[in-house]
Amino acid sequence: MDQPALAPIRRDFGVADLRAALAGTGVRLTVLVEAGRCDAAEVAEFLAIADETAEIAGVVGWVDLTDHDLAGTLAGQLAGPGGRWLVGTRAQVQGEPDPGYLGRPDVHGGLSTVATAGLAYDLVVRVDQLGGAVTAARAVPELTFVLDHLGKPAIRAGAEGLRRWREAITPLAAEPNVLAKLSGLVTEADWTQWTVEDLRPYVATAVELFGPGRLMVGSDWPVCLLAARYPDVLTALDTALAATGLSPAELAEIHAGTAIRAYRLDPTGA
Repeated sequence: MDQPALAPIRRDFGVADLRAALAGTGVRLTVLVEAGRCDAAEVAEFLAIADETAEIAGVVGWVDLTDHDLAGTLAGQLAGPGGRWLVGTRAQVQGEPDPGYLGRPDVHGGLSTVATAGLAYDLVVRVDQLGGAVTAARAVPELTFVLDHLGKPAIRAGAEGLRRWREAITPLAAEPNVLAKLSGLVTEADWTQWTVEDLRPYVATAVELFGPGRLMVGSDWPVCLLAARYPDVLTALDTALAATGLSPAELAEIHAGTAIRAYRLDPTGA
């Protein structure tokens, strides 16, 4: 869809762009997440990039959870070039027309295969799909789920959006195998007029429900460029987190520790 508002991200982004975004932020390592192409070739491409890029500590690759040979597919990716960088998988569940997708037995089977492969699974879902995510988390308790973008709350809807989101995310946060990512919030707010105050109640609620040991910072770069630069996203999250009263050690968990555990990263980047 040719929308002028999408112009900032309607181009290819490469390693040079990543390094320019990271410059001056203090971020040393990052995780590269599938970008919606939904094909195996993208996974191979991302693993090759990670193999040559010191700043990339892991890759969350696209997965077809209904692949009849998913175990073989994942084994091949892990054993192939750059396979050591594969730390998680993700499907574009937010675009699934089937509202019961995450409750399907075949999907649960795929999620179990992901767990057996030693990988995490990122949930990119809408608020109305959070109930299905609860079902999946309970069906596959051995799998680590990472909720991207806090479930895409309707920040622009004000108090009503916050109420609907909190009601939906609370039972998911109660599942011990579910973690959440503070990412993608600026693009769920007003792209041109968002403020830290718009984000603050969502960050505070996430801290309350998940705790620092199950919460991590994410940039959603380059998609975030629709509303903010990479450094501005991090600054906004830091400002919102500062108001929660967390200790330096707890903040360190959100900035690094949780992601290291969830994705089994090597913090040295070796």
